[in-house]
Order: sequence, then C-alpha cells, then structure tokens
Amino acid sequence: MVADQGSLGVLAVRRDQPQGNADAGRRAVTPPRGESAGVKVFVQIPCLDEEETLGAVLDSIPDRIDGVDELEVLVIDDGSSDRTAEVADAHGVKHIVRHTRTAGLARSFRDGIDYALEHGADIVVTTDGDNQYPQERIPDLVAPILAGEADIVIADRQTWAIDHFSSFKKLMERVGSQVVNVAADTNLPDAPSGFRAYSRSALLRLNIVTDFSYAMETIIQAGHKRLRIASVPVETNPKTRESRLFDNEFQHMSRSGSAIVRSYLMYKPYGVFVTLATVFGVLAAIPMVRFVVLWLLHPEHTGNVQSLIFGAIMSVAALLSLALGVLADLLRTNRRLLEDQLERLKEIQFRR
Repeated sequence: MVADQGSLGVLAVRRDQPQGNADAGRRAVTPPRGESAGVKVFVQIPCLDEEETLGAVLDSIPDRIDGVDELEVLVIDDGSSDRTAEVADAHGVKHIVRHTRTAGLARSFRDGIDYALEHGADIVVTTDGDNQYPQERIPDLVAPILAGEADIVIADRQTWAIDHFSSFKKLMERVGSQVVNVAADTNLPDAPSGFRAYSRSALLRLNIVTDFSYAMETIIQAGHKRLRIASVPVETNPKTRESRLFDNEFQHMSRSGSAIVRSYLMYKPYGVFVTLATVFGVLAAIPMVRFVVLWLLHPEHTGNVQSLIFGAIMSVAALLSLALGVLADLLRTNRRLLEDQLERLKEIQFRR
C-alpha cells in the first residue's frame, strides 16, 4: 500500500496489506488493537544511501525480545538514490516510509515515529543505517522501559574508547554532553547518541522543531518535562563511512549549538535574559557611578560626559533584555499550553 503526502513527498509502504485498502491520508493505519494486545516494539532505521550497510543492520536485529509480543522493523528511506529500499524489501521489511527527496534526519525521525505510533507501537527503538550501533543490544535498551524504570533509554557509546574518534572529537563529544546536561538538568554520559529507546507515552509528549538532528532537542525537552532517562553502555561497531549529517566537526558544533540554544530558550528564557540584563546593568552602573563621583569631587569640571552616554546605552540594553525576558517567559507559558493540547490531540490521533 502506498500513500502520498503533499509537497514533501512522503510515501508509506506496508507490504502486508492489499492494494485495495489504501487510505487517503499520509500513511496506512492498521485497525486498533484490542485490550488484550501485548507489547509491540518498532525498530526504526533512517537511511540515506545505505545500500551497502543496511543488510548488516537488519541481520543483526534480534528476532525476539523477552517481554515483547511483536517486533517490527521500520525503514525510513530519506530520498536515497541507491537500492536502499530494495535491500530492505529483500530482507523482508514490511514497513517502509519513503521520502521522494531528502528531508533530513529530524524529519525522518518524526515521520517514522508517527508511522510507528499509528501502527500501535508501545516502544520505538532508533538506530542508524550505517551499522555503527550494535543492534544485538536492543533488548538492553528496551528492558528498563518494560520494567517501568525509564521513559527513554540512551546508549552510551563510551566515546573515549572509540578508536576512530580523534582526540578533538572525543573532547567535543564530552563537552557537548555536559552542555546538554546543563540545559536539560540531566546527567547523561553520551547525549548525542542516536541509539535509543522511547516509550509510547514519552513520544506523545515530545515535539521536534529542529531540521538538523533530534538528538539534543529531545533530551532537553525530556529533561524539562521530567521524563525518566536512563543510560546503557554499549560498544560501537567499526566505522563504515563518514557522517552525512555534516561536512566537518565545526559545522556539527555550530548546528548542534544552535539547536541547544534554541531548545534552552524555549524552556528557560528567563535564565538567558536575566543574565544579559545583569551584565548590561553592571556595565551601566560602573560609568554612571564614575560620572557621579567625579562630578561631586570636581563640580567645576564639565567633562566625562562619555561615561554618562555609555552608561545610558547600557541601561537601555538592560531594560530591553528584561522586556525580552518577560515576553519570552510569556511565550514559554503559551508554548506549554499548546504542547498540552498537542499531546491530547496525539492521544486521539494515535488511539489504539
């Protein structure tokens, strides 16, 4: 069955349904499961020209997981120009979401999550099509969620032990994780890791707005929404290719930093703007106090006007920062109300 969605060109293919059951929406939706249905896990694999490695990824996914009744594999073909979709089909993958043009990792994640939730997923595991992650550890990611101990489980790649990572990249991975932990009020050893497991309830509460990568944004959202996040150490597979998300480490740092700052401003805007107001206030006070002291000591002198001008400019900047902080905090409150409404809409849309 194939369904098309507007200008983005999203095709959802499910091999086990007849052609006559095509739905008018973006993806096919299976009938709701009964109350007695067991736990259903979707393993989601975003791919962009992964013809050479996708087979190894699919072969390494466990056939069954203790405590899981249904295990499904979902491949998101993000506009690949090679035989990625054909490789998935040859390996018996029943669920394929295909973008007719490259939409990016964040959009692939979101489309895959929507598809999995529509098809009754209780847990969604995300891995990569380049076979960098050990898919045989999927049961270890799922276990804390099945036990009710976590809402999200993130694999710790133990980046300091990865041979093909340069010293600079290892340092940046550690710094990046610390920055995310500060922004999200979490304590994760490997925040950028894309090998994860999400519970259904967590996915209903998360909203992706970035176009680059969902990894940082989902952690910051989850931290501020008080979702339980656990970490499981894993060892990665040997490197198969260079990353297609970015051209170099500096581009990665720039885009990731932008996503972190944007997400942080969404949830803690007052922290940023109050800090700016304080800095500008201090910069305003110093020259103004200097002007007043000199004027009191030497009232006959009419100079030092430059201190007064600079102090006035910094005072205006401080007031503007406070005003922006108030507006940003109001927007944060409005966003929280909108997210509550969106969560309820998702519960209706993905009702089983």
